[in-house]
Amino acid sequence: MSNCNITVGIFVAAGVSLFTVGIFLIGNQHEAFARHFDVYTEFANLDGVAKGAKVRVAGMDAGEVVDIGVPDRPPAKFRLKLSIEQRLHVLVRTDSVVTIATEGVVGDKFLLVHQGGQQTSEAASLTTLPSKEPLDLSDLMEKSAGMLKDVNGMMKQVGRKLNGDLDAITTTVNNADDVVIGLKEGKGPAGMLLRDEDTAEELRQTVENARQATAALNHASSQANALVSDLRSRDLGQKADDAIVSAKSAAQHIDATSEELHQTVTEALGLDDQGEDAARNIQQSMSNLSQATGNMAEDTEALKHNFFFRGFFKRRGYYNLANLKPDQYRRDKVFANPENYREWLTTGDLFQPASNGREMLSLTGKKRIDAVATQLGDSLVAGAIVVEGYSAAQDHDEQFALSRDRAILVSQYLHTHFHLDSRNIGVVSLNELPPPGLHKDKWDGVCMVILK
Repeated sequence: MSNCNITVGIFVAAGVSLFTVGIFLIGNQHEAFARHFDVYTEFANLDGVAKGAKVRVAGMDAGEVVDIGVPDRPPAKFRLKLSIEQRLHVLVRTDSVVTIATEGVVGDKFLLVHQGGQQTSEAASLTTLPSKEPLDLSDLMEKSAGMLKDVNGMMKQVGRKLNGDLDAITTTVNNADDVVIGLKEGKGPAGMLLRDEDTAEELRQTVENARQATAALNHASSQANALVSDLRSRDLGQKADDAIVSAKSAAQHIDATSEELHQTVTEALGLDDQGEDAARNIQQSMSNLSQATGNMAEDTEALKHNFFFRGFFKRRGYYNLANLKPDQYRRDKVFANPENYREWLTTGDLFQPASNGREMLSLTGKKRIDAVATQLGDSLVAGAIVVEGYSAAQDHDEQFALSRDRAILVSQYLHTHFHLDSRNIGVVSLNELPPPGLHKDKWDGVCMVILK
């Protein structure tokens, strides 16, 4: 009986322990034990966002949507209340813009709070942040279809006008051909001069008579005047002028049609109702497509770090260098491996105060990084690099922000100066505590890590 009671007690204790651990893990997953601050934002179209949706700050999970206020009239907007971790408060500024993004291609909707500028102040609690409405792909496709339809109709009108102008030109040319054929057949005075031998003989006789006597010359002149009068009576010159006028009119019609086509294309590529031109709308669509592709890459990276697949990917050299979290980074054997090459650089070696009150890389710091890169040689280009940022500031939030800024400054210099692939460079903010096993209790500066 006692053994049975012991077994039951062990079973109950194990169940309570598992329940406690589960509650802790679930609470930690939803960041229930972290400090939060609340802000508001407004959208005219929620695009599938619901209460409980994730909130990310600069791409990092930061909280969730805790409340959605329904508008009381059609022109009003939905008012969303966002709960964000206090440790990311330094990145949320008064000019931070909130957008609606998608996890993967067809994943869940979440709110993305973009990082604000350094010149603006931190957003106070319960502040309403500006938002940017999501782009509706169906509206863009409908506008494109309408524009193509208008262009098609315009081209049909141009074709009809060109056909009419060509018919007029063809008629004029045919009339001119008739005149030339008549001349060749000997019709009219001009044709008679070209084809009638008797008339030619008379002209020769007239010239001969002119040589013989002035009276005969006067008679020939009278005959010439009669011949010119006959040509004028048949309006050959007027017909030629009419042909030229018709050709000019056709050219003017073509110029007018080209101007209408240019004006229509200009209106099609002009600004829409929201002040955006066609090139900007297409660029925004491509940006959304690029962001969807990036979300798909994030899903793949998440699979690499899944409990069941993490070992499989690590054995094949896959690293997650995006969104490195300090606690996981210190525990990960790949990043904390003592065999990784490390170059410890102090704040005095690298940075100097900037005009905005923050820090910037000094000329001495850039030379120091160049010397390390020269020493590493090909291993710098071929390997994966993590820049660890450290700060010995007294305030914890200031430590996090300053160490992160230092790591970003060094990583950006490596990317731009040495043309390294940004996907092979990771940054992590470790405040002042290096990973265990490196024989350093704390640090103030950065550490360049070349992963094995």
